[in-house]
Amino acid sequence: MKSVFLFCVSMVCAVWNGSAQKIEFVSYDLPNGLHVILHQEDKAPVVTVGVMYHVGSKDEEEGRSGFAHFFEHLLFEGTQHIERGKWFTIVSAYGGRNNANTTQDRTYYYETLPSNALAIGLWMESERMLHPIINQIGVDTQNEVVKEEKRQRIDNAPYGKITYKTGIHKYLFEKHPYAKSVIGEMKDLDAAKLEEFIAFKQRYYNPNNAVLVVAGDINISETKALIADYFGTITNQSKAITRTPIIEEPIQTEIKAVEYDANIKVPGKVLAYRTPKQTERDAYVLDYLATVLTGGKSSRLYKSMVEDKKMALHVAAYTSSREDYSTYIMAAFPLGDVSLEALQQEMDVEIAKLQETLISEKEFQKLQNQFESDFVNANASMEGIANSLARYYMLYGDTNIINTEIEIYRSITREDIQRVAKKYLTPNSRLNLEYLPKPTP
Repeated sequence: MKSVFLFCVSMVCAVWNGSAQKIEFVSYDLPNGLHVILHQEDKAPVVTVGVMYHVGSKDEEEGRSGFAHFFEHLLFEGTQHIERGKWFTIVSAYGGRNNANTTQDRTYYYETLPSNALAIGLWMESERMLHPIINQIGVDTQNEVVKEEKRQRIDNAPYGKITYKTGIHKYLFEKHPYAKSVIGEMKDLDAAKLEEFIAFKQRYYNPNNAVLVVAGDINISETKALIADYFGTITNQSKAITRTPIIEEPIQTEIKAVEYDANIKVPGKVLAYRTPKQTERDAYVLDYLATVLTGGKSSRLYKSMVEDKKMALHVAAYTSSREDYSTYIMAAFPLGDVSLEALQQEMDVEIAKLQETLISEKEFQKLQNQFESDFVNANASMEGIANSLARYYMLYGDTNIINTEIEIYRSITREDIQRVAKKYLTPNSRLNLEYLPKPTP
C-alpha cells in the first residue's frame, strides 16, 4: 500500500484509453457554504482530494504583492495537529503526492493518495482550512523559500520576465491588478506583519470561499459522511467575498516598450494583446489562433520563420486565460543578425493572412483533431479531473463545462478564426515589446 512504485503504476492505469467520456459528478453545499463536488471513478484505486480557494494575486492590497502566493507556501507549515514540516512526509508515508499553486484568480491545494487513504486527505485539508499555525517562524522560513523561488524562476532565469509575464502585464493593464506579478515583490513581503497574514487567512480561507473536490475510487455516501465530519463544523471567519468588476478601457494606440534581462544573449520581439475573459467564446477561438500560428513544427510561424526563411531560432504564441481578462502573447527570437523589426514584420504578415483568408479545410480539421486530443488528455487522471471540476465551478460558474467545453471548440468555424484575428490582433491595440540583453556596465 505504501509503495510509491505501486502507486505510480496505479496512476498509469488511471489514464484513459484516448476516447472522451462524460465525467459524472455529484455536487452539493454544506450549511457553512462549502461547495462539494464528487466524482466516482473505479478504474484504479486512486483518489484526489483538492480544495480551491477563490483568492489570487488580484485580491492583494496595494503594497502587498505576492501575498496570495506566499500564503500558499505558508499553509504547508503545519497545523494544530500536523507537526511543522511534516505535511509532505505524511502524504509520502501513504504512497501519495501533493502540491499547490496560485494564479491571479485562485489558489489550489491537492493530495493524490491510494483510495483507502481518502480520510487522510480529507483530514489534512480540513486541518489546513480550520486551524493552520501561522506564526513568525513560518513566515520567516517561507520568506526565504519564496525569495529563492523568485530568483530561480524570474530574476536569474533567462527570459523569466516573459515566462512569468512580469514584463508584459504591467503594460496591458492600467487599473486591473492583473498588472502585478503573482510571485510579487520581496520588499512587499518583507514589510508585511504577522497580523496581516492572520487577517488574510480569516478573510479568504473560509468554507464560503472554497470548493472541495474528491475524485477517484470512492463510495459517494461514505465520502459524504466523511466530508460532513471533517468540514461540516468549520465556521466562516468572514462574509462571502464580493468583487466589484474593474473595467479597463480598450487599448487604442500601440504601446512600445523595452525590457532588459541580464540572463540572456539573444533578444526577443514580443507582441501582446489584451483579450476577453476565459468564459467568452472568443477566448476559445484565440486558443485556435495560437495553435495555428505556433502549435508545432507544421504551424505557420514555425514553417515561415524557423524552417523556410531561417530568421528565427524559436517562435511562440499562447493565450493566458483568466477570470476577468485574458492575454494573447506572441514572441520570436532572431537567428544571426536578423533584426527585431524584421521578426515583427514577418509575424504581422502571418497575422494578416489569417485576417484576409480562411484557413484551409485540411488545416482546420487538423486543428480540431488536436483540440479533441488535448481535451481527453486534460482529464486523463484523477488529478486532472479534480482540478477541472474545481476550476470550472469556481471560475466559469458551471461545473459541467468539463463535459461541454469540447462542444464549444467543435462549434468554432474557420470564419470565427478570421473574425477574431481581425478583431483582436490589430497593431493599435497591442504591446510591442523589445526584450533585450541588459547592457554590461
